[in-house]
Amino acid sequence: MPTFAAVDIGSNSVRLKIARLQHGRLRELLEDREVTRLGEGVFRSGFLTPESMAETVKVLRRFHRSTQQIVTDSVRVVATSALRYARNSQAFLEWVRSATGWRVEIVSGVEEARLIHLGLISSPRIGAERALMIDLGGGSCELTVSESGHIRDAVSLPLGAVRLTDEFLRHDPARKGELKRMRGFVAREVNRVAARIAAARVKNVIATSGTAAALAAVATHLRQRGERRRSIVTRVELTRIFKRLSRLPLAERRKIEGMGPRRAEIIVAGAMVYHELLDRFHLKGFRYSPLGLRDGVLSQMAADYDRSTRSGRQIESERWESILKAVAHYHVERRHALDVRESAMLLFSGLRSVHRLPPEYREWLSAAAMLYEVGDYVNRNGHHRHTHYIISNSEILGFTPQQRRLIAAIARYLGKSRPAVEDGPMKMVDTGDRANVQKAILLLRLARALNLGRSRAVEKVRIGLRSPAVRLTLVPRQHMGVDLELWAIEKECDYFREVFGRELSTAVS
Repeated sequence: MPTFAAVDIGSNSVRLKIARLQHGRLRELLEDREVTRLGEGVFRSGFLTPESMAETVKVLRRFHRSTQQIVTDSVRVVATSALRYARNSQAFLEWVRSATGWRVEIVSGVEEARLIHLGLISSPRIGAERALMIDLGGGSCELTVSESGHIRDAVSLPLGAVRLTDEFLRHDPARKGELKRMRGFVAREVNRVAARIAAARVKNVIATSGTAAALAAVATHLRQRGERRRSIVTRVELTRIFKRLSRLPLAERRKIEGMGPRRAEIIVAGAMVYHELLDRFHLKGFRYSPLGLRDGVLSQMAADYDRSTRSGRQIESERWESILKAVAHYHVERRHALDVRESAMLLFSGLRSVHRLPPEYREWLSAAAMLYEVGDYVNRNGHHRHTHYIISNSEILGFTPQQRRLIAAIARYLGKSRPAVEDGPMKMVDTGDRANVQKAILLLRLARALNLGRSRAVEKVRIGLRSPAVRLTLVPRQHMGVDLELWAIEKECDYFREVFGRELSTAVS
């Protein structure tokens, strides 16, 4: 029964959640949270302050002790908007690594939205109806349209409560001009995605994170005694709450039941964003969920450990849908991509005793087979380089940046060049993965060779393993020749010997 820990370094607070995987479900063991306001000032100056970094590292040291006391098998640490924006983020990452040994992963806004969605759908309360999920953090606001557990659209907006407070609210209470300017900025950002969200025609809204929790608590406190169990914070209630909060000084906001003292500092900005979103899209209100990014990270970790879990199946579905969208977007010939993928999977299984790649490389190879031609969209000249850049930098849901770099490197070397240690694409891959990437590259080169003519001339491939030789026997379709495919495979024989230390031969049946 493995034990996982997820650490979420946000712009406002740092969170830890530890859970154990039992019978396909995650059971919470510990949850911890502290406001460190890492993003304070960063959105104006571009730099994390020494004080906020020191405070955050102090909390992370405490989290680290908790993971040691509970004896976690794996820890994943993710950071969001503040570190995406800060020009001195690398200094903070090194500080965390020296203090805890943890390597922090800075996730993109869309990946943050995907992980939050994954955490939310882990709850059986999330139904099949189309819903808008809102996660308003300190530095950004993630909007995700979900239907039947699948992401239909996701976007990240620069509308975090810490960011907006730092940018616009200089007085206590805020002046009318400050609120007006902030509302104009929020409206501008929301309008950029208004058509996409409106087209989704969502009925339900699920809100996560601290601002939503505080607004839900305030709404409950202000209701009549008989109404307090209602789970939805209505648009009418939110309008009333925003007007009240914006007129109160900080000292009075802190006295409101359900309002934490640090949350009171940024609640006006957060309330305005929720008010604008509900008003702009004529939504009735939102339901608060305590689940969030850390729950999605834990679900991802559980899925990586055991793909038979619900989250494992969900992630596989997300990855495949995202790959197919990329194939369509970059005008890749889908049938050919599927043919190359099928051949690559055949070679991966049939040559398992030869390549001895870890099981997860099957998925990296599959993705590379589908996407190796995306570079043609930019320019046929240098298309292999373009392919590497697109895969490395595109938002392919469900893959971490390191996994995308692995897939990009596998897809990069399908021309005349072969991977070398000093090549940029190989340097971007972790040292321990480079030998495995080279093996996967060769498998993809062979899969491409088997489909070089794009005519489906090869009906079947038989793989013969007689140590120390490997033989590929091509069975052509009726009345079709496979001379081009044989020529392409024979060009890889020297490379095969170099990588696997075995002779590769071909035959036709």
